[in-house]
Amino acid sequence: MKFLIAAVIVVGLSLGVWQLHQFWEKSQEPPRAAVAPAPETVSNGEQLPGLPPRLQPALEAAQQRGAAGLRDFLAVNGRNVADPRLAWIQLDYVLVVAQSDPAEARKVFAQVKARLKPGSPVYTRMKQLEKTYE
Repeated sequence: MKFLIAAVIVVGLSLGVWQLHQFWEKSQEPPRAAVAPAPETVSNGEQLPGLPPRLQPALEAAQQRGAAGLRDFLAVNGRNVADPRLAWIQLDYVLVVAQSDPAEARKVFAQVKARLKPGSPVYTRMKQLEKTYE
């Protein structure tokens, strides 16, 4: 009888220790909902969606013309381009026009910043430029 009681106590203690160990492991893991996925970083805007393929040659020509070309492209085709590609093109314009017209650069940057959300692939680039253009 003593042997049976001792065996039950040993099994009970073993299960209790195992349950405590499982609880400890779960409490050490960060909650999955609290860990937000990092926004993907983009090094080249050409891979972003939002630009119709028919406008790609016009964009390339505008980029070769510099600030005036990008300004004209955005004025004519801005309604046909969607975010995140539109934001990328506008940030390119901000970088090019900043030398000649800093006020215009800050104005366009403010428009982009107001529109972008933290999950956007362009958000990291916008944050990098934020201190310069505010």
